[in-house]
Amino acid sequence: MKKLILLLVLGACSRAGFGQVYFSRTAFVGFYSTTPLEEIKGENNQVLVAVDLSKKTIAFTALLKGFIFPKELMQEHFNENYVESDRYPKTSFSGGFTGDVDPSREGRYPIMVKGQLTLHNIVREIVTPAVIEVKGGQIIATTKFLVTPEDFHIEIPGIVRNKIAKEVTVDVRANCNPK
Repeated sequence: MKKLILLLVLGACSRAGFGQVYFSRTAFVGFYSTTPLEEIKGENNQVLVAVDLSKKTIAFTALLKGFIFPKELMQEHFNENYVESDRYPKTSFSGGFTGDVDPSREGRYPIMVKGQLTLHNIVREIVTPAVIEVKGGQIIATTKFLVTPEDFHIEIPGIVRNKIAKEVTVDVRANCNPK
């Protein structure tokens, strides 16, 4: 299964010249919902990411059961009641970015990312600013954006609706090495 996911992520990024494709198996995706009644956070450090600097593409995939919560009951509700991770086991993103990144020159490069986020078997376009930092032979990609559970047909029962924010912040950080 891991090899299949790895092939899908790498397939989303064209193979270009040597040193232009960067990869990580330990990228981070976290999501955060804050209301006056409750704070919810789920974090996953087992996210596969591929970035092709020459083709300006980026892709990631994460198993939903890989998200860890501070409270076991939150994790159970997330997997069973909201994202239905047995039925829809992963989330993924595939897209491109604008802006130039020079992998031979250390520094921070602001970019704009646009692509398709798939969650709960629903695909939505995401457009967000991001940063790619070239440092020590690696690239470090970071972004934050908002998603609405409703847009992904994730139903929130009325009894807990006030405990979950209408918009959830998603935080992505990937330290990638040349492939």
